[in-house]
Amino acid sequence: MKKISVLGSTGSIGTQTLDVVRNNKDIEVVALAAGRNINALAEQIREFSPKLVCVAEEKSVSELKLLTPDLRYEICFGMEGLVRAATMAEAQIVVTAVVGMLGIVPTVEAIKTGHDIALANKETLVTAGHMIMPLAKEHNVRILPVDSEHSAIFQSLNGEDASSVEKILLTASGGPFRGRTRAQMQNVRVEDALKHPNWSMGRKITIDSATMVNKGLEVMEAKWLFGVDIDDVQVVVQPQSVIHSMVQFVDGSIIAQLGCPDMRLPIQYALYYPERRFMNTERLDFARLAGITFESPDTENFRGLSLACEAGRKGGNMPTVFNAANEYAVARFLEGSIGFLEITDMIERAMSCIKYIDNPDVEQILETERAVYGLLR
Repeated sequence: MKKISVLGSTGSIGTQTLDVVRNNKDIEVVALAAGRNINALAEQIREFSPKLVCVAEEKSVSELKLLTPDLRYEICFGMEGLVRAATMAEAQIVVTAVVGMLGIVPTVEAIKTGHDIALANKETLVTAGHMIMPLAKEHNVRILPVDSEHSAIFQSLNGEDASSVEKILLTASGGPFRGRTRAQMQNVRVEDALKHPNWSMGRKITIDSATMVNKGLEVMEAKWLFGVDIDDVQVVVQPQSVIHSMVQFVDGSIIAQLGCPDMRLPIQYALYYPERRFMNTERLDFARLAGITFESPDTENFRGLSLACEAGRKGGNMPTVFNAANEYAVARFLEGSIGFLEITDMIERAMSCIKYIDNPDVEQILETERAVYGLLR
């Protein structure tokens, strides 16, 4: 029986992780951590019977108990509770599906405990990859990517010599506004930006896909996951989302991972790696596939990608500045306070104003985040 903790259980990745658990009979959920969706969390507790449950706020503790008076489990809250869920002795794998930089500290502590990480929280590596990857190596912990693109790269590298990699080809759908100019995106509405053409994702990551900030974050994440330079990661727009990413080797050959868009596949692959399990999902039918097309990314109208690459090249706390500014701006856009194009404007402003710190520790990373929020308020 494989035992897992799920951080961010009521979000998009968390619920799909539990769907994988539901469809396999040899995974036990020992801990669940969620934010403010207490009704959904109560249903998950009833179905999966975790020993430990974490909620974001203390006030949610009594609400959850009222919804589950007949169930026995330990409950905690806040960052301390999140760390407890991540470091449970029984867990073998921790699925880090919380959104934002909230995931850094519990991931660090889970690694120190010796737990493998099924990583869906890209901000952890974007902002703290210089600490996370050496720490994982020190504790002999596997970082198993859950992002569709990074899982595809991971699968394409399986059995290959890492030194023979020439470059990584990171695919992107282009999002809902592919082909539009900045002028045409001037009056984009929230509901339009949330209509991703291929993937079902959470609200924040869907907006990130629309700005192509998400692809920039993935470029920075790939740097740490696969030990390459920023400029060795080439973004290729592939609108059908059939090829999930590719690896080009020194002999010119390219290995790719293909499949129908379904986040449960990389989740299940991470949970069972190196084993492959049957999954009841749509199969790719090449006879019916109209075509697979490719484009270069439009970095002039979608500046999030070029700003991310700039932050990745500078390193230090600059990826944190990029990420924190984006988190703040996306939240403001979702609540209707700013326009769509102002998201990348805010990122650029923060990158030009926040003091650079080389090789930041966790506290300096979190202090950088606070400084960005203070600047943009």
